[in-house]
Amino acid sequence: MRLARLVRLEHTVFALPFAYVGALLAVDAWPGLASMAWITIAMIGARTLAMGLNRLIDAEIDARNPRTAGRELPSGALTRAQVAALCGLALSVYLVAVFQLEPIVRWLWPIPVAFFVVYPYLKRVTWLCHLWLGASLGLAPVGAWVAVTGDLPWQAWALGAAVCLWVAGFDLFYALFDREHDLAAGLHSWATRFGVRGVFAGARVMHAGSVALLAAVGAGLDVGAWYWLGVAVVAALLVYEHAIVRPDDLRRLDAAFFTVNGVLSIAFGVFVALDTLL
Repeated sequence: MRLARLVRLEHTVFALPFAYVGALLAVDAWPGLASMAWITIAMIGARTLAMGLNRLIDAEIDARNPRTAGRELPSGALTRAQVAALCGLALSVYLVAVFQLEPIVRWLWPIPVAFFVVYPYLKRVTWLCHLWLGASLGLAPVGAWVAVTGDLPWQAWALGAAVCLWVAGFDLFYALFDREHDLAAGLHSWATRFGVRGVFAGARVMHAGSVALLAAVGAGLDVGAWYWLGVAVVAALLVYEHAIVRPDDLRRLDAAFFTVNGVLSIAFGVFVALDTLL
């Protein structure tokens, strides 16, 4: 239970539906139960590894932050050895799944792992860390696409970029939770560099870019009305997300970050499934 809380399995909803989207759009059909199952297992392993590494690397920073001091490592609920063992198990699961997919993926697997290792260190040196996080999750649809076809056309990269901007945009909001602490601790984020209003401006630009890229993917593929309805729903949810939080009123920040974005990823995944499978 403590390990499940550590890696926040519920947050897998942010990336897993887009991995399915990548697989479905890649073949414009059902990729097969085996492929979808192994993609799911690979995603769970990768996500668990990413969160475990993040918690290990950031343990000392988390201990000094009142918001995160109660997490499992700073509070002593889990030891470093236990979390390191979880990371080793997650890596093993990820590798087993990867080797069941297209042969090219067997050469590409270190790329996400490198992203996971580097990300926690970036807040120490640059306010561009949010884009690196976005790129880490943006690898999900790109990886799923190549995992079922062995190819990476520009549409796959555009889909990954759309996810990158979507994640980076809402992570800008998330950085507001720690802005005062990060300023005092000398850590870097978009919020510490550009302030609250800069966060809102940056998130608007990124989310507009995400919708534009999803539209470009649709224009480059033989998609139908369900896909375009999905893009419209994504746009509407992002507009709503920006409407319920304002620079002078952050009370709904939790709802904007967790609820709206979770609904967004699932909804878009459902619409793409309807478009490709019906």
